[in-house]
Amino acid sequence: MAKKLDMSKSVYELVSQYPELVGILEGLGFKEITKPAMLNSVGKVMTIPKGAKMKKISMLKVVPALMSEGFELSGKMPAFAMLGKKGDEVAAEGNSRNDLLKSYLKRLGEGEELEAVRADFVENFQDVEAAEIMKAEQELMKEGTPLEEVQRLCDIHSALFHGSTREEQIANAEREVAASVKRQELAGDEVRVAEAAKEHELSLQERTDGFASVAGHPLGVLQRENEVLEKLIAEIRAKAAERKVEVKDLKKMREVATHYAKKGDLIYPQLASKYDVTGPSNVMWTVDIEIRNALGWLVKAPSDSDSWYEDLEDMLKRAEEMIYKEKNILFPVAVDNFTKEDWYGVYRDARDYAVVFGVKPGVWMEAERYLANEADEGATKAGDGTATGRDSGTGLAGVPVDGVIKMPGGSMTVEQLTAMLNTIPLEISFIDANDINRYFNEGPKEFKRPMSAIGREVYFCHPPKVEPIVRNILESFKDNSVDSVPVWMEKNGKTMYITYTAVRDRNEKYLGAIELVQDMEFAREHFERQKDLKSRG
Repeated sequence: MAKKLDMSKSVYELVSQYPELVGILEGLGFKEITKPAMLNSVGKVMTIPKGAKMKKISMLKVVPALMSEGFELSGKMPAFAMLGKKGDEVAAEGNSRNDLLKSYLKRLGEGEELEAVRADFVENFQDVEAAEIMKAEQELMKEGTPLEEVQRLCDIHSALFHGSTREEQIANAEREVAASVKRQELAGDEVRVAEAAKEHELSLQERTDGFASVAGHPLGVLQRENEVLEKLIAEIRAKAAERKVEVKDLKKMREVATHYAKKGDLIYPQLASKYDVTGPSNVMWTVDIEIRNALGWLVKAPSDSDSWYEDLEDMLKRAEEMIYKEKNILFPVAVDNFTKEDWYGVYRDARDYAVVFGVKPGVWMEAERYLANEADEGATKAGDGTATGRDSGTGLAGVPVDGVIKMPGGSMTVEQLTAMLNTIPLEISFIDANDINRYFNEGPKEFKRPMSAIGREVYFCHPPKVEPIVRNILESFKDNSVDSVPVWMEKNGKTMYITYTAVRDRNEKYLGAIELVQDMEFAREHFERQKDLKSRG
């Protein structure tokens, strides 16, 4: 059962009610709380929000920390001088809707009561497009708001857009009925969906739903996966109420990792690199990873303890919030930016991923026709020598028109070289000297390499927390301080060996880097058998 925490009560009262708060607040930076004299004097007149303001501790740090410990926050908080309140400079200057949206997010971040912000939001907005929310978050980051705070804010602010009152729920239901009718009218009709999108006859959300209704469209697959996930979450919650959650229930939910991987490989990077929409990759990607890791921990450490079930509920809530954010923010933003060719690429690359929650992708005929035609054109140009490369006398991608590549160790046709690289039992990636993805070999991979990433900076292929590590490795290659970086890790239950190696010419000029990924399960099993045989002998 949730622990009620009235934020308008003094720290002394709250600690008397919940002694464990001492350690939590100390960890957040309220060091004086461990001193009995301070707790029995100042603590009797100081609330948590007031103390946070005085100590310059962000409420974006305090609120999620308390919620993660199972506390349910309530009570009127102090009226800070916050942006976006009625009559303040933001409203008075008549700034844009985007400024107003940013002000609501900042007010939440500084600790204002959710219902007060919600009331102002409802008064000023009848509806809000996903792109506006994303733009507000991106501008907050550009203004210097730390990434980790925007990530916390992303969890908190989504509550604004759900609708908690009966009136809001009715309004949302009415909008959904209208959208449903429109979707039924357009279902499966690619031409009408495209025409409606082109002429902006539909709202962004309706266009998103219309594209998702087309058979085989990757957006529809992602949405159907979320529908199954919602049902799984409801089933797990029902079992949690009776303390009957089993590991098998959570193992089924772990398939969401593939759903998140598709977003991380096919949608986030393209929005960021091609359209400069960095919000999803900066904010949502990290949350995806945190949900996935929390779920993995719950599976590995099953328990009947209160704390385990509290962690379970926290994970379920975050996964539920992500479903909402995908439907109302990420997917509409992608629809608003991606071209048809972008979606064809997502469709092509998504075929390399495992089926999630039993949702079979299906065939998107329009994309299949496009991809088949593209392949035929490429084969024709390469075969008849009409393709032009960067240099005279070369064919497609700079390959000589006769199809033979001459090297110091011999010569091979493009067909032979391609087949050889695909036969080597390694996942191979090459990044050029400018950090651009230039080549991935084909075949099934533990670390997916979508073809849409070719020609893109390698940094866009990694979540925010990993990007600095990648940059550091490549910089160390460029300054000749390091030649190779080996990494052992577990991936999907397998032991993997990854090697990052600098590629240099005979004069030690840096040409790029190669990443080699090898499944080492065969070696692990071999040495375990040898160890077992020795122990028996």
